[in-house]
Amino acid sequence: MNNTNRALNRILLAITGLVLLPAGVMAAGAALVPALGEQWSIVTSGLLERWRHLLATAPAPDPLGSWWALAVPALPLLGAVASVVWLTRQGGGRTGTAALAQDPELGDTAVDVSYLAAAVEEALEGNRAVVGSSLTAWRGRGNRRNKRNTSPKLRLRLQARKGASPREVADLAEGLVSGIDALLGHRSTVLVPIGSGPRTKLARAHRAG
Repeated sequence: MNNTNRALNRILLAITGLVLLPAGVMAAGAALVPALGEQWSIVTSGLLERWRHLLATAPAPDPLGSWWALAVPALPLLGAVASVVWLTRQGGGRTGTAALAQDPELGDTAVDVSYLAAAVEEALEGNRAVVGSSLTAWRGRGNRRNKRNTSPKLRLRLQARKGASPREVADLAEGLVSGIDALLGHRSTVLVPIGSGPRTKLARAHRAG
């Protein structure tokens, strides 16, 4: 439910895996197979020798010794900073605001998710089909396109009592979503996962408290 490109994320993860997997296999092989370990030592020795020659090409005052000693660690550090900045600009992720309307004349109006969560709990009081609920809000993809109404997406999780009628729980969920729309004054996007099982006992104890 956030704005990061899933295809790009998967490609980057795949590339990272393809790089780390051979490196891990080679490291394990060097430890288990003596001949491979000797070859690995030769390769690393050659790389260290090249690194020493590279350091000598850009001398720097002590204690730095070489500008390459500063430049090489700085590159991944800059990449990490750029990644953090990129992630912070993606929006997406969980938020405590259930709805946000921006108006140049009236100003900004925000509805906290705890207000809606309390209303849902109150609506479920005395209901025997559902023993637990939670309401969270997530920033979605379309929020930047509509700046006057940047309402996040909502997720209403219901924990059904074991043996409860699926139709009764579905009708109850529909009624809760209609109530949320009435409180917000507009139709909202609400994902409603419904679960049941061992967690119902914990949810029941939570609601009883």
